[in-house]
Amino acid sequence: MDAPPRSNTLRPGDPLAGLLEGPRARGAFMTRACFDPPWAVRVEDRAPLTVMLVVRGEAWVLPDRGERTRLRAGDLAIARGPDPYTCADDPGTAPQALILPGQECRHPDGRPLNGSMDLGVRTWGDRLDGATVMLIGTYPMQGEISGRLLDALPPLLALTSDVWDCPLTPYVAEEIVRDEPGQEVVLDRLLDLLVIAALRAWFARPEAEAPAWYRALADPVVGGVLRLLQDDPAHPWTVAALAAKAGVSRAALARRFTALVGEPPMTYLTGWRLALAADRLRDSEDTLDAVARRVGYGSAFALSTAFKRVYGVSPVEYRGRSA
Repeated sequence: MDAPPRSNTLRPGDPLAGLLEGPRARGAFMTRACFDPPWAVRVEDRAPLTVMLVVRGEAWVLPDRGERTRLRAGDLAIARGPDPYTCADDPGTAPQALILPGQECRHPDGRPLNGSMDLGVRTWGDRLDGATVMLIGTYPMQGEISGRLLDALPPLLALTSDVWDCPLTPYVAEEIVRDEPGQEVVLDRLLDLLVIAALRAWFARPEAEAPAWYRALADPVVGGVLRLLQDDPAHPWTVAALAAKAGVSRAALARRFTALVGEPPMTYLTGWRLALAADRLRDSEDTLDAVARRVGYGSAFALSTAFKRVYGVSPVEYRGRSA
C-alpha cells in the first residue's frame, strides 16, 4: 500500500473545473424554435455539442442509436455529435426539415427552405406562440481540449425539471431574441454558463459515468499532479519533480497515476501539450516557435515531430485545415 502524502503542497483540483478547461463558445449558433404539432426536424449538422431547453410544451429527441428521450417544459437535453438525431412532437412524425452542417436548412428531399420558416431575430418554426418552444444552442467547432469534455458525456443526456432548476432560463429566453451590439458575445457566454450549470447537475448524479482522468482529479495525490500539469504545461516536468511536489515516491506516483488515469504522467502531459498546441494553432496567429514554447517544447521542430506522430499531420497542415 502506498504511503499517504507527506505534505499538503498539493490540493485536489476541482474536477468540473478541470473538465471544462479549454475552448469556449465563439460564434455559437443559438435560436428559439417554435412549433405546432405535428412537427419534426432531422438534425445532421455534425455539431460536437447541442443544448436543447424546452420552455413550453414537449418534444422527443430521437437519436439514430440509443434511447429516445421525452422532454417537457423545464427539461434540458445535451446531444453529443456528430451522430444525427431527430426532434419531434411524436416519435412517429416524419421530418419536415433537415438541418445540415453550417446550419443549412432544407426540405427532407433536399430542396432549400429559403428562409420560409424564419420568424424574426434568431427565431424559427411555425409561429411565435407555437405549442412547443425550445431554446437551442450549438457549438459549431470542436477544439482538441474540449474533446475531453465530449468524451465524458453520453451521446444524449437529459435533465428533467425535478432534478435541476436553472435560473438562467428566463435570461437566455430574453437575450436570444435581442439584436444589439455585442449580442453574439453575450449569447456565447450564456451558452457556456448554461452548459456548465447542466453539467454540474449531471455529474452530481450517481449514474453519470465520468472518464478516468476526471475521477482522478478528486484524488489527493493524482488530482494535485493533474492540476500542476494542466496549469503549467510548459514547465520541464519530470516524474521525480511531480512526485516531490506530491510528497510521494516516483514509483508510488507512477503506479497510482497510471492506475487512476489510465496512462503514465509523462504520456498524459504529452497529450495535454499537443491538445493545447492544436487549439493554439487553430485560434491564433502565433508562430510555430511561439506555440512550441507556450506548451513546453524547446523548438518548432520538436513540436512538429511530436504533433505529426499523434495527429498524423504537421502543425502547418493542421492549421491550414482548421482555417
